[in-house]
Amino acid sequence: MNRKRVGILVFPDVEVLDFCGPFEVFSVTRLNEELRREESSPFEVLLVAEKSGTVVTTGGMKVTPDHTIDTCPPLDILVVPGGWGTRAEIKNARLVNWIGERAKQVETLTSVCTGSMLLGQAGLLDGRRATTHWRALPWMRETFPTVTVEEKLHVVEDGNVLTSAGISAGIDMALRVVARYHGETVARNTARNMEYRYTDDNSRRV
Repeated sequence: MNRKRVGILVFPDVEVLDFCGPFEVFSVTRLNEELRREESSPFEVLLVAEKSGTVVTTGGMKVTPDHTIDTCPPLDILVVPGGWGTRAEIKNARLVNWIGERAKQVETLTSVCTGSMLLGQAGLLDGRRATTHWRALPWMRETFPTVTVEEKLHVVEDGNVLTSAGISAGIDMALRVVARYHGETVARNTARNMEYRYTDDNSRRV
């Protein structure tokens, strides 16, 4: 199996479901539902942080990343989550530059919630359509005037860049990535295994 490698960024005060939701989707995907217990996912999922050591999330969950940005292997898919920590990381030139460099190398670039602000800071949303958590829509509009900010969509797909609304929207975004690589049936089966509602309605939920 030609597995696709997914790198999910984590940083201090990252929102838990922003990264755990996509992690769950990619790790439980199976191409053959009948062999769910025997087969592995077509995605290899890694957590990546700027530095080694424990990352403390919003709410206090402690996470041990698989790699730092210096040791991270080549990726096919990059997921940049959000959370309160993005307000500090948007000023972190080292991390923003790494996102910008990795974005040139991956097949699919994604963000959840205010992770899109980090993509924007790296210049990756210029001239594109994008979205973020509903509370951060004015922040995005003011900060990145060349971005077409989509207020009414849950997930925004613009070429190989997918941005999503807040927190739980990362699950829907990741399911769309699964569908891109392996078709809608596999994506629907993944959602069903998670007992998560797969919907064709892409309107914002709030």
